[in-house]
Amino acid sequence: MLHRVQQWGGAALLAALLVLQGAAWVPAAEVNIYSYRQPFLIEPILEAFTKETGIKVNTVFAKEGLIERLKAEGRNSPADVLLTASVGRLDDAVEAGVLQAVRTPTLERNIPAAFRHPEGLWYGLTMRARVIYASKERVPRGAINTYEDLADPRWKGRICTRPSHHPYNVALLASLIVHHGVEQAEDWARKVANNLARKPQGNDRGQVRAISEGICDLSLGNSYYMGAMLNDPDQVGWAKAVYMIFPNQDGRGTHMNISGAGVTRATKHKAEAVRLLEYLSSAEAQSMYAQGNYEYPVKPDAKWSPLVESWGRFKPDDVDLTKVAKLRAEAVRVFDRAGYP
Repeated sequence: MLHRVQQWGGAALLAALLVLQGAAWVPAAEVNIYSYRQPFLIEPILEAFTKETGIKVNTVFAKEGLIERLKAEGRNSPADVLLTASVGRLDDAVEAGVLQAVRTPTLERNIPAAFRHPEGLWYGLTMRARVIYASKERVPRGAINTYEDLADPRWKGRICTRPSHHPYNVALLASLIVHHGVEQAEDWARKVANNLARKPQGNDRGQVRAISEGICDLSLGNSYYMGAMLNDPDQVGWAKAVYMIFPNQDGRGTHMNISGAGVTRATKHKAEAVRLLEYLSSAEAQSMYAQGNYEYPVKPDAKWSPLVESWGRFKPDDVDLTKVAKLRAEAVRVFDRAGYP
């Protein structure tokens, strides 16, 4: 017996010794995440989860390729949970067949129906608003109120955006297709393209910088970038040059995107994976997300960051995000036909 134990290695040795002593050996509970979200955003939350449950969390982070990796690994994948930064990636995972349906009373109570897959394949965890950033000096408050207003000729040469094919802009245009149809969405994209001050470039913060430098007066950007800029000494001046507009408050509401997660088909730790999702949907975890990244909790009663709270409450667009995700390819074609770079 001892000869066999020596050959098995450390874990087997420990198990065998416990059996010899009459003890039951139970391997430590763990859960493995493939994450598109940056580690600094989620590590405090995962540490709190481990402290509360005793479940160890192992994370693989990458900006690209995790869905393809899951598909290639198949049933042999070690991943139990896929964590993403957009509804587009969640839909890609559904299309790739790498997620499985999960439904629990806790998840359905914590996550509103508009922000979860109808079959339980994924659940939204945080929201971010796609807002309009406007120059404090050159755009009077009330001069622009909707996304549709960006197409007005009065803004010719006054708008900056990142490239049209970026997922954030694609999702916004897809939502316009849902609400107005392809023809009107294409007309909007063409008119906004005609109003650009320069060829689309950079990221959302780069557009705010351009406003502060007088290159343009308006831009599109995610709301959490305001918090990030205000807390960066090198960018706080950009943030103070603009104010945020939450569009379409008298109509459908402001376009929202989400981060979210789902349980993989290959999971070997399903109970732990579900427990992690439930924890991430809790008010405690949602508030930690909100504090750390200036995003909006999906759970209605979770606390907002004081800074985010200072921006004011607003009406979000509650359009079914699965419909928006399915129209992303059409939105890209619309941008191309409209000549929006």
